[in-house]
Amino acid sequence: MRWLAPLAMLAAAWLAGCIDLAPHYRRPSQPTPATFPTGPAYPPAPTWAQPIVGWREFFSDPKLKAVIERALAENRDLRAAVANIAAARAQYHVQRAALFPTINADAGATLGQEPASVALGGLAPAGSGAVDEHIYSLTAGTSAYELDLFGKVRDLTRAQQQRYFATQRARDAAQIALVSEVAADYLALGADRALLGVAEDTLKSATDSLAVTQQRFNTGVDSGLDVSQAQTLVQQARLDVARQTTQVAQDRNALELVVGAPVDDQLLPAGVDAPIVVLDRLPAAVSSNVLLDRPDVLEAEDQLRAANANIGAARAAFFPNIELTGSGGLTSVALSALFEGASGTWAFAPQISQTLFDAGANRGNLELAKAQRDASVATYEKTVQTAFREVADALAQRGTIDEQLAAQRALVAAADDALRLSNARYERGSDTYLNVLIAQRTYYAARQTLVGGQQAKSANLVALYTALGGGLTAPEKWPG
Repeated sequence: MRWLAPLAMLAAAWLAGCIDLAPHYRRPSQPTPATFPTGPAYPPAPTWAQPIVGWREFFSDPKLKAVIERALAENRDLRAAVANIAAARAQYHVQRAALFPTINADAGATLGQEPASVALGGLAPAGSGAVDEHIYSLTAGTSAYELDLFGKVRDLTRAQQQRYFATQRARDAAQIALVSEVAADYLALGADRALLGVAEDTLKSATDSLAVTQQRFNTGVDSGLDVSQAQTLVQQARLDVARQTTQVAQDRNALELVVGAPVDDQLLPAGVDAPIVVLDRLPAAVSSNVLLDRPDVLEAEDQLRAANANIGAARAAFFPNIELTGSGGLTSVALSALFEGASGTWAFAPQISQTLFDAGANRGNLELAKAQRDASVATYEKTVQTAFREVADALAQRGTIDEQLAAQRALVAAADDALRLSNARYERGSDTYLNVLIAQRTYYAARQTLVGGQQAKSANLVALYTALGGGLTAPEKWPG
């Protein structure tokens, strides 16, 4: 019967545990149009559905795949994201432990000696000697266990759990960003290597042309102006070779930084001619609802759920706080009699407290929780809007990139023909060297622009793939 009171209190606490003062969570309405933009700049909506595959299936270049694999293993930002997951999970476990009582066990012995006149309360005559005192105890119990009648501890636990989930989403987003950044740096290195090759080719042809012009000047056919004009293209190409050599070295440094380790020479791209992706077409994602599954959007929603739970904890602070302290055990003056039936002891000490005056601290905490929830709503909506813009921008470029590339290839072919014809006319003496120089510069610039267009096409596919939430191969295994 003596345990009836604490059991009744625990039953009441369990029944009261149904109280939840946190607002009912509702996902904010999507702050973007239901479909992505359409028009002359955008590709037509596909009549087929292409799923977003993992990055290993998306990229076709085996060298790029190997570089990405190395980055996923060595990149320090990704390692920090994984460590943040482990830390958030540990914090969640710490907070969750508050839902349960902490049971402590104590064993002790008190050994002492007192005068018999003191120990017997003056009943023993003076000088009757001393009395030995031996007390042995074994107890187990809980101290200051808070009954979560109004859901404060549960709401705090729920908030910490959502923050833990958010770190998982952040790690997913970090991996997607890492894969995209490696691909972008890989493409930039390939493009700059191609531009270096174009500059070296131009320097060689311009040097050969200068030699011919110098010989014609020596024989009195060309003027000194023709020689000076020929030298301008040589020096321009020479400058570009030096500049592109520096840029290629810096591109490699940037790639190795994001990878987190040196990249072997055989894994570096030679240019931008080879396709790096399997899918040349990606879904236009007619419905913008696909953005709600992006890891960064899910992360923002998890943070919003955590802020929503904090409101419940702030509301619960207005209600009484009930704490239980109880223990039970054995006490005896003889160690051999410690486990006999008459040695049992127990104690139960419930305590209830209610704040009468706090100068508005609880109300301030509630207003703070609501303001933080409103800020989380705004952050979530801005994240969705940013995702929408990223996809729309990538689609806008995707709609015209093939036409741009086709026009640029035609321009290179026309510039090549113009240079060949100008050289023929110049060699026959029917045209000036100025027209040859103009044709050479036009052809040089057209080749440079073509390299940029090839890089832009591959980079656009990677950007669109990333913006639609691609980049994960399979669900990750989190620490613990």
